[in-house]
Amino acid sequence: MEQQRPDPVTSVLQERLDAAFNITLAQLKEMSDPLARAKAAHSLTSRAQDYGSEFQAVRNEAMNETLRTGQRTSTQLAADLGISKGRVSQLAKGSPPERLFLGSGKVIVALAEKLEERKMRDGKDKRVQGPVIATEDVQTYEHLRDLAEEVGLEISFERIPLGGNVRLNRNNLVVICGPRLSPLIEQILEGDPHLRFDKDDDGWHLVDRTTGETYRSPMDHGGNGDIAYFGRLPRPDGQGTFLYIAGIHARGSGGVVHWLNNELASAHRELKARRFSTLIASRFDPETLEIVASERITPFYRPEGT
Repeated sequence: MEQQRPDPVTSVLQERLDAAFNITLAQLKEMSDPLARAKAAHSLTSRAQDYGSEFQAVRNEAMNETLRTGQRTSTQLAADLGISKGRVSQLAKGSPPERLFLGSGKVIVALAEKLEERKMRDGKDKRVQGPVIATEDVQTYEHLRDLAEEVGLEISFERIPLGGNVRLNRNNLVVICGPRLSPLIEQILEGDPHLRFDKDDDGWHLVDRTTGETYRSPMDHGGNGDIAYFGRLPRPDGQGTFLYIAGIHARGSGGVVHWLNNELASAHRELKARRFSTLIASRFDPETLEIVASERITPFYRPEGT
């Protein structure tokens, strides 16, 4: 079977990957300490396998979409990729394509710590202040974990320490952290030309800069609902993005995951891995505190203007 020549975009990506690989390999070979060289090579081998899995996930999803939209038949796609028709069917029937909206490898969910009073571990009445993760955020993570595992993704969480210093420059990252807990997140959110958090005498709220509309949490007036910001934001290094979720109150973050449970496939079809921001409104049962309804209340705003 004749191998087709790669298109210009593919060629550029391959050249960049080859250049990065050759530089890394050269530096690795130059390490004089054999133990350090062995440790570094072992670590990089694991990373290379992780990246290989991510490339494969993107390929399989793209194959699935190509077939689903009728752009190519299995026979034509097999010819395009230089593989057998049976292999096309095998790869395209993998995990659902919408999984890529959450990540293409091991997903890390970063949850913010906050300072809160709690009883001492010895059971005495004395209370001390210490870092904790809000119960609502833990519940949100658990629901997100269920969703991720349902679509075939491995997921775990880590703590964002007090002060909000979270490492954003990595793949497959979801951050659940209000801007008031992280100056770094606050700075990144300021770059959103459409939506923003704000605070006045009546408390924290969200503002749609495009329409001028202000969204306040029903919880601030005794209600059983909240509003959350949801977006895919740029990493500080400019080399990718991360998913970001934050309610006006912690309960609102759960509304985003509730919405994703129903809309993950449609969100992926419309957005893929492109940047966006939107607002999600949700209601919860006042007795169980579980989210019972959610809806998107603004468009998917895109920084590119599309």
